[in-house]
Amino acid sequence: MFSELDGARSAVTCVVASRNRRGDLLASLPRHEAPVVLVDNGSTDGTVDAVRAAHPEVTVVPLDHNAGALARTLGVERAGTPFVAFTDDDSWWAPGDLARAVEVMRAHPRLGLLAARVLVGEEEEVDPMCSEMAESPLGTDPDLPGPSLLGFAACAALVRTDAFTTAGGFDPVVRFPGEEERLALDLAAAGWGLAYVDEVTVHHHPSVRREPPADRQAGIWRSRLLTAVMRYPARDLAGQLVRALGAGRPGRRGLAGALPRVPAALRRRRVLPASVMTGVRELQK
Repeated sequence: MFSELDGARSAVTCVVASRNRRGDLLASLPRHEAPVVLVDNGSTDGTVDAVRAAHPEVTVVPLDHNAGALARTLGVERAGTPFVAFTDDDSWWAPGDLARAVEVMRAHPRLGLLAARVLVGEEEEVDPMCSEMAESPLGTDPDLPGPSLLGFAACAALVRTDAFTTAGGFDPVVRFPGEEERLALDLAAAGWGLAYVDEVTVHHHPSVRREPPADRQAGIWRSRLLTAVMRYPARDLAGQLVRALGAGRPGRRGLAGALPRVPAALRRRRVLPASVMTGVRELQK
């Protein structure tokens, strides 16, 4: 528990965004070892009342609509701590590891985001993305505790609140899934480091209430394209469009889903520094 490391409990808040996953929340909330802010994205299954009754210690922020990933930003605004741990309604940090992650952040002042190892399901299989992060072609900067990243999984990330705020948090244009890339890029553009730390663990027991895989892939492509509109130079934006079209039906569906949001994305357009785009291109090889 947090008593193992002085000051960690008061330094971090768990922010959870959820919609219509009452059962998952009631199972995962008791596992969190820090205060929790739950932002409910307009659930219709009684989530808000159930959580307030079962866990009065949780700060519940009910929204009257589905704000997507922006809900996490609203949660950070309510947290009031120097660090925020993002967890989903079906994930939680391993006992003691959130406190250890806070200490890692304190020991590395340029570290804006820490990505933890993820164990999936009752079998506790290592998520394949962890191998990708551990073998990041971006290498390991000498002032960071692990391989450098330009992406992460929001269900298993600890952020420095100042860094998150500086980078603009999650935005209303890119929703779920794939919302992490734009934030990661803006953190890097602001000079913050992102690193994978294999020594701390998050458990993820995927909810049975999930969108079909085909819909998820289309959503990821939609987010990739909107992120490219907001941040990539013209030639890289064109390249991402070509990749989407070459990805078959998921890419084409993603493009169709992105088109209505392009005007909003263009209003937020700010091209990334060359140093960050060099990393993006390295990851796309």
